[in-house]
Amino acid sequence: MTILDFPIQFPSVGNMDEDGLVALGGNLLPATLLLAYRQGIFPWYNDGEPILWWCPNPRCVLFPHQLKVSKSMQVVIRKNDFRFSVNQAFDAVINQCKIINLKKHEGTWITDDITHAYTQLNLLGHAHSAEAWLGNELVGGLYGILIGKVFFGESMFSKVSNASKFAFIQYVQLLQSEGIQLIDCQIPTDHLQSLGAILIQRTAFIELLNEYCC
Repeated sequence: MTILDFPIQFPSVGNMDEDGLVALGGNLLPATLLLAYRQGIFPWYNDGEPILWWCPNPRCVLFPHQLKVSKSMQVVIRKNDFRFSVNQAFDAVINQCKIINLKKHEGTWITDDITHAYTQLNLLGHAHSAEAWLGNELVGGLYGILIGKVFFGESMFSKVSNASKFAFIQYVQLLQSEGIQLIDCQIPTDHLQSLGAILIQRTAFIELLNEYCC
Protein backbone atom coordinates (compact mmCIF):
# COMPACT_ATOMS: atom_id res chain seq x y z
CA MET A 1 0.00 0.00 0.00
CA THR A 2 1.38 3.39 -1.05
CA ILE A 3 1.18 6.71 0.78
CA LEU A 4 0.48 9.29 -1.89
CA ASP A 5 2.60 12.38 -2.26
CA PHE A 6 2.68 15.14 -4.86
CA PRO A 7 2.45 14.96 -7.76
CA ILE A 8 -0.14 12.19 -7.42
CA GLN A 9 0.97 8.93 -8.98
CA PHE A 10 -0.93 5.73 -8.21
CA PRO A 11 0.96 2.43 -8.07
CA SER A 12 0.20 -0.42 -10.44
CA VAL A 13 -2.74 -2.44 -9.16
CA GLY A 14 -1.55 -5.71 -10.69
CA ASN A 15 0.12 -7.05 -7.56
CA MET A 16 -2.25 -5.65 -4.93
CA ASP A 17 -3.85 -7.78 -2.22
CA GLU A 18 -7.30 -9.26 -2.83
CA ASP A 19 -8.99 -6.59 -0.70
CA GLY A 20 -7.60 -4.04 -3.13
CA LEU A 21 -6.31 -1.26 -0.87
CA VAL A 22 -4.01 0.65 -3.21
CA ALA A 23 -2.99 3.84 -1.43
CA LEU A 24 -3.88 6.41 1.18
CA GLY A 25 -3.73 10.18 1.24
CA GLY A 26 -3.67 12.49 -1.73
CA ASN A 27 -6.63 14.67 -2.63
CA LEU A 28 -10.02 14.65 -4.34
CA LEU A 29 -9.27 17.17 -7.05
CA PRO A 30 -10.92 16.42 -10.42
CA ALA A 31 -7.61 15.53 -12.07
CA THR A 32 -6.76 13.09 -9.25
CA LEU A 33 -10.14 11.38 -9.39
CA LEU A 34 -10.07 11.01 -13.17
CA LEU A 35 -6.54 9.62 -13.02
CA ALA A 36 -7.68 7.09 -10.41
CA TYR A 37 -10.77 5.94 -12.30
CA ARG A 38 -8.82 5.42 -15.50
CA GLN A 39 -6.68 2.94 -13.54
CA GLY A 40 -9.66 1.21 -11.93
CA ILE A 41 -9.15 2.90 -8.56
CA PHE A 42 -11.80 4.68 -6.50
CA PRO A 43 -11.90 6.45 -3.10
CA TRP A 44 -13.80 4.84 -0.23
CA TYR A 45 -13.26 5.92 3.36
CA ASN A 46 -15.07 7.15 6.45
CA ASP A 47 -15.27 10.73 7.64
CA GLY A 48 -12.23 11.62 9.74
CA GLU A 49 -10.00 9.04 8.03
CA PRO A 50 -7.33 9.71 5.41
CA ILE A 51 -8.52 9.14 1.85
CA LEU A 52 -8.31 5.42 1.04
CA TRP A 53 -8.03 4.28 -2.59
CA TRP A 54 -9.28 0.84 -3.67
CA CYS A 55 -9.19 -1.57 -6.60
CA PRO A 56 -10.79 -4.80 -5.32
CA ASN A 57 -10.44 -8.25 -6.85
CA PRO A 58 -12.66 -9.65 -8.25
CA ARG A 59 -14.51 -6.68 -9.74
CA CYS A 60 -18.26 -6.40 -10.17
CA VAL A 61 -19.18 -5.19 -13.66
CA LEU A 62 -22.13 -5.13 -16.01
CA PHE A 63 -21.87 -5.37 -19.77
CA PRO A 64 -24.84 -3.28 -20.99
CA HIS A 65 -25.99 -5.91 -23.50
CA GLN A 66 -26.25 -8.40 -20.61
CA LEU A 67 -28.70 -6.27 -18.62
CA LYS A 68 -31.47 -8.42 -17.12
CA VAL A 69 -34.95 -6.95 -16.85
CA SER A 70 -37.24 -9.23 -14.85
CA LYS A 71 -40.85 -9.76 -15.86
CA SER A 72 -41.99 -7.83 -12.80
CA MET A 73 -39.80 -4.86 -13.79
CA GLN A 74 -41.11 -5.05 -17.35
CA VAL A 75 -44.58 -4.62 -15.88
CA VAL A 76 -43.39 -1.65 -13.77
CA ILE A 77 -41.87 0.03 -16.83
CA ARG A 78 -44.98 -0.54 -18.95
CA LYS A 79 -47.19 1.02 -16.27
CA ASN A 80 -45.32 4.26 -16.94
CA ASP A 81 -45.70 5.51 -13.35
CA PHE A 82 -42.08 6.62 -13.13
CA ARG A 83 -40.51 9.36 -15.21
CA PHE A 84 -36.85 9.07 -16.16
CA SER A 85 -34.31 11.90 -16.52
CA VAL A 86 -30.54 12.39 -16.73
CA ASN A 87 -28.53 15.13 -15.01
CA GLN A 88 -31.63 17.00 -13.89
CA ALA A 89 -30.97 16.68 -10.15
CA PHE A 90 -27.36 15.66 -9.53
CA ASP A 91 -27.07 17.49 -6.20
CA ALA A 92 -30.30 15.94 -4.93
CA VAL A 93 -29.29 12.45 -6.05
CA ILE A 94 -25.93 12.46 -4.29
CA ASN A 95 -27.54 13.95 -1.18
CA GLN A 96 -30.23 11.25 -1.14
CA CYS A 97 -27.56 8.55 -1.57
CA LYS A 98 -25.83 10.01 1.46
CA ILE A 99 -29.04 10.05 3.50
CA ILE A 100 -29.96 6.47 2.56
CA ASN A 101 -26.49 5.24 3.54
CA LEU A 102 -26.71 7.06 6.85
CA LYS A 103 -30.02 5.39 7.62
CA LYS A 104 -28.74 1.94 6.66
CA HIS A 105 -25.30 1.99 8.24
CA GLU A 106 -25.36 4.83 10.77
CA GLY A 107 -22.55 6.35 8.76
CA THR A 108 -21.61 7.01 5.18
CA TRP A 109 -18.57 7.21 2.94
CA ILE A 110 -20.28 10.05 1.07
CA THR A 111 -18.65 12.75 3.15
CA ASP A 112 -18.93 16.49 2.58
CA ASP A 113 -15.58 16.35 0.76
CA ILE A 114 -16.81 13.54 -1.49
CA THR A 115 -20.02 15.44 -2.21
CA HIS A 116 -18.06 18.56 -3.15
CA ALA A 117 -15.59 16.61 -5.30
CA TYR A 118 -18.22 14.79 -7.35
CA THR A 119 -20.33 17.91 -7.70
CA GLN A 120 -17.26 19.57 -9.23
CA LEU A 121 -16.91 16.61 -11.60
CA ASN A 122 -20.54 17.02 -12.55
CA LEU A 123 -20.01 20.70 -13.35
CA LEU A 124 -17.05 19.69 -15.52
CA GLY A 125 -19.17 17.13 -17.39
CA HIS A 126 -17.57 13.97 -15.97
CA ALA A 127 -20.06 12.94 -13.27
CA HIS A 128 -23.64 12.14 -14.20
CA SER A 129 -26.89 11.29 -12.48
CA ALA A 130 -29.96 9.34 -13.55
CA GLU A 131 -33.26 10.02 -11.85
CA ALA A 132 -36.65 8.38 -11.29
CA TRP A 133 -39.61 10.65 -10.52
CA LEU A 134 -43.15 10.15 -9.32
CA GLY A 135 -44.85 13.31 -10.45
CA ASN A 136 -42.55 16.08 -9.29
CA GLU A 137 -40.95 14.03 -6.50
CA LEU A 138 -37.49 12.52 -6.90
CA VAL A 139 -37.90 8.96 -5.65
CA GLY A 140 -34.83 7.14 -6.94
CA GLY A 141 -31.58 7.55 -8.79
CA LEU A 142 -27.90 6.89 -9.15
CA TYR A 143 -24.70 8.75 -9.98
CA GLY A 144 -21.25 7.96 -11.28
CA ILE A 145 -18.38 8.91 -13.57
CA LEU A 146 -18.35 8.58 -17.35
CA ILE A 147 -14.96 8.26 -19.07
CA GLY A 148 -14.70 7.13 -22.65
CA LYS A 149 -16.92 4.07 -23.08
CA VAL A 150 -17.02 3.21 -19.37
CA PHE A 151 -19.50 4.31 -16.72
CA PHE A 152 -18.24 3.95 -13.14
CA GLY A 153 -21.27 3.64 -10.88
CA GLU A 154 -20.90 5.10 -7.41
CA SER A 155 -24.15 4.88 -5.48
CA MET A 156 -27.91 4.67 -5.88
CA PHE A 157 -30.96 5.29 -3.72
CA SER A 158 -34.64 4.46 -3.68
CA LYS A 159 -37.41 6.05 -1.66
CA VAL A 160 -40.15 3.82 -3.11
CA SER A 161 -40.11 0.24 -4.36
CA ASN A 162 -38.43 -0.32 -7.74
CA ALA A 163 -37.42 3.34 -8.23
CA SER A 164 -33.67 2.75 -8.28
CA LYS A 165 -34.08 -0.33 -10.48
CA PHE A 166 -36.16 1.71 -12.90
CA ALA A 167 -33.54 4.47 -13.07
CA PHE A 168 -30.73 1.94 -13.44
CA ILE A 169 -32.42 -0.02 -16.23
CA GLN A 170 -33.36 3.10 -18.15
CA TYR A 171 -29.87 4.53 -17.80
CA VAL A 172 -28.09 1.32 -18.82
CA GLN A 173 -30.25 1.11 -21.93
CA LEU A 174 -29.47 4.75 -22.71
CA LEU A 175 -25.74 4.17 -22.21
CA GLN A 176 -25.84 1.13 -24.48
CA SER A 177 -27.51 3.20 -27.20
CA GLU A 178 -24.66 5.70 -26.86
CA GLY A 179 -21.96 3.06 -27.31
CA ILE A 180 -20.93 2.55 -23.68
CA GLN A 181 -19.27 -0.87 -23.39
CA LEU A 182 -18.79 -1.38 -19.65
CA ILE A 183 -20.40 -0.40 -16.36
CA ASP A 184 -18.24 -0.68 -13.24
CA CYS A 185 -20.35 -1.69 -10.25
CA GLN A 186 -17.32 -1.94 -7.94
CA ILE A 187 -18.67 -4.21 -5.16
CA PRO A 188 -21.16 -7.04 -5.80
CA THR A 189 -24.65 -6.91 -4.29
CA ASP A 190 -27.66 -9.17 -4.81
CA HIS A 191 -29.47 -6.13 -6.26
CA LEU A 192 -26.83 -5.55 -8.94
CA GLN A 193 -26.36 -9.22 -9.75
CA SER A 194 -30.11 -9.63 -10.25
CA LEU A 195 -29.75 -6.99 -12.98
CA GLY A 196 -27.00 -8.89 -14.76
CA ALA A 197 -23.81 -7.77 -13.02
CA ILE A 198 -21.03 -10.37 -12.86
CA LEU A 199 -17.63 -10.78 -11.24
CA ILE A 200 -14.43 -10.67 -13.30
CA GLN A 201 -10.78 -10.78 -12.32
CA ARG A 202 -9.05 -7.48 -11.69
CA THR A 203 -6.54 -8.12 -14.48
CA ALA A 204 -9.40 -8.57 -16.97
CA PHE A 205 -11.05 -5.41 -15.67
CA ILE A 206 -7.88 -3.37 -16.17
CA GLU A 207 -7.53 -4.73 -19.69
CA LEU A 208 -11.07 -3.55 -20.45
CA LEU A 209 -10.28 -0.11 -19.06
CA ASN A 210 -7.19 0.11 -21.26
CA GLU A 211 -9.41 -0.64 -24.26
CA TYR A 212 -12.47 1.47 -23.45
CA CYS A 213 -11.41 4.19 -21.02
CA CYS A 214 -9.86 6.63 -23.45
